[in-house]
Formats: sequence, structure tokens, C-alpha cells
Amino acid sequence: MIYRRPFLTFVAASALFPFSVRAQAADRASAFVKTTGDRLVAVVNNPGATGAKRTEMTQIIDAAVDVDGVGRFCLGRYWRQATSEQQKRYLTLFHEVLVTNITAKLGEYQGVRFTMGRSRPQDDEVVVSTVVERPNNPPTAVDWIISNPSSDPKIIDVVAEGTSLRLTQRSDYASYLTHNNNDINALITAMKTQVSQSS
Repeated sequence: MIYRRPFLTFVAASALFPFSVRAQAADRASAFVKTTGDRLVAVVNNPGATGAKRTEMTQIIDAAVDVDGVGRFCLGRYWRQATSEQQKRYLTLFHEVLVTNITAKLGEYQGVRFTMGRSRPQDDEVVVSTVVERPNNPPTAVDWIISNPSSDPKIIDVVAEGTSLRLTQRSDYASYLTHNNNDINALITAMKTQVSQSS
């Protein structure tokens, strides 16, 4: 009986420790999303010139998003088929496409604001829920998927009303490649055209 209390204390501590670590990770991820979201909203609602906004938005994206990781995910199985040169060109263009897609719609989000919701661990990641509101539009439920929440948090996906942006982009790229003989150079050319037309 002399060992019963210390043993039970050890078992209880062991059971609670993972929960404590996960809770701390969720808190850090939530704080990260709050800071990033505040910066994004400030840029969108700023009445400044589009060029200046694009520069600021690019800085936020580079700091908050795992752009290369998302880019590799979106290319899917074709990433392994690409040469190192194709991979490099693709990632450079993926970054430009991402920035272009976001900045092209800045005007539509004028007056935007967001409200923080709950955060929850999901495998090695954390899902942070928010509600995004903009004038003359219904509120949108947006989940931010955060990797490495405890050490170096990065956004790896945004799920709007249940739709994953990276899964949608991955599906679009796969469909394009399927209809173009799995030619990665064709996709790179299409991405380059997309960026140039939006500039």
C-alpha cells in the first residue's frame, strides 16, 4: 500500500500531460491566427494603393503560410514526377499565383472583420475556427489549419464553409494535367499566363 498513492499520481500525471501539451498548442495556434487575421484585415481595410497592399499581403503570406508545403501538396503525385528544375519553377509560380489570387479580390473584402472561435487539436495540427463577415454578405465559417503549432506555426490550409482550398486546388491541377498529357510544363505555362493576365 505504501506505493499506491505515488503510483496513481504518476499515472494521472502521465494521462494529463499529453492533454496539457495539446491544449497549449491549441492556444498558440489560436493566438497565431488572431495576430495573422488582424494583420490581414488591416491591409484589406486600408484605403491605400493596391500595389502597397500587395507588398504588405505578400509579407504576411510569406511569414504565416507554408507556401512550399502547400504547393507540393497541391501538385500531389506529380511533384515526384517533376524534375528539380520544374519543381523550382512551379513553386516560384505557385507563390505568385497565391499572392495574385488573394490581392485580386481585395476590393471585394473591404470592410471585412472576423471573430475568433474555438481551436481543437487534429492529429499533429490544430484547427482554429473563425467567422468572417463582410458587408452585404452572410457570415462565413472559416477554419484555419495550422501545422507545427507549438514551435513554428504555419497555415497549411483554409477551409471555408467546409471546402478545403488546398484540396480544391489539388483537384484542379490534377484535372488540368490529366487533360494535358500529364505535362508539368503545360501547367507551369498556364500558371505563368494566369499571373501575367492578373498583373
